Amino acid sequence: MSAVNPPAKPRAFITAPLRGEGMERIQRLLDVVAYEPWIDQQPLRMYSSADLAERIRAERAEVVIVESDSCKGPVFELDPPLRLLAVTRGDPNNVDLAAATAAGVPVVHCPGRNADAVAEIGVALLFAVARHVVRADDEVRAGETYKGGTIPYQRFRAWELAGRTAGLVGLGAVARALRWRLQGLGMNVIAYDPYNSEADVSLDELLTRSDVVSMHAPVTEETRGMIGAGQFARMKEGVLFINTARADLHDTDALVEALRSGQVGGAGVDHFVGENLAADHPLCSMGNVVLTPHIGGATYDTEARQATMVADDLEKILAGDKPSYLANPEVL
Repeated sequence: MSAVNPPAKPRAFITAPLRGEGMERIQRLLDVVAYEPWIDQQPLRMYSSADLAERIRAERAEVVIVESDSCKGPVFELDPPLRLLAVTRGDPNNVDLAAATAAGVPVVHCPGRNADAVAEIGVALLFAVARHVVRADDEVRAGETYKGGTIPYQRFRAWELAGRTAGLVGLGAVARALRWRLQGLGMNVIAYDPYNSEADVSLDELLTRSDVVSMHAPVTEETRGMIGAGQFARMKEGVLFINTARADLHDTDALVEALRSGQVGGAGVDHFVGENLAADHPLCSMGNVVLTPHIGGATYDTEARQATMVADDLEKILAGDKPSYLANPEVL
């Protein structure tokens, strides 16, 4: 008897950073013809839809796993069409889902993949702002521990976070991951989210009760600029403002004015409009502000977690089952 050859594994082209057990499973399930994480490319590379489609043709890929590459028009005009597109973003807003569905291409994604990572940066920013960590570090490095004849205890006294109230604007995966961490610190946590029944207060009540206001809403027409001068004015005097989501959620000019007046006692921000903040921007000269350049999700654990999520759904699709995180369920 002649041996029966096993079916060929689908050819895969991967530009998302993946690692760990999930990546090992993907490599067993697929014939990975090219693994080129976008984040490791020098210079940094993100494919346009046309360039990505051309690369898929060249590799004869049937499965594509991306993070930030554009997946529109040409990607869904391939013949034959892709068997699967996996996007390691929580919100696959770089994909034309209608076009994918019309082409019969299932699109899986990774909701909550970086929730723990972003929650951790939220805690880091909160402590850094509340306890003057960055400014104190700067003065030690500059040899100014006893600046102006004072001692650090005089300059850096602060209120403890335990017993204070934190208000979460939005109660998605990141906010839920942050909630238990803040509760573990002894904080009282309240939340506003009209789309989550677990949220327990109105936005106005959250603003007036919270010692810390932390932003976690997605950017939509409804939420863009939702925290402006009027909202800052309704907050407690000296409130700490944290935004690890998107800068589009708040009016940056209004934040600057609220910080200058003392209405906002300090701020920690991990995102700027356009992914950049000019060095001469007023926020950069404020000692009660801590700024990080959109690094909330930048952990190796995020890459391992998204690999596991993709591997889980890949296994289901190859077995003929419905994947857990299908962004276009109507394709089935």
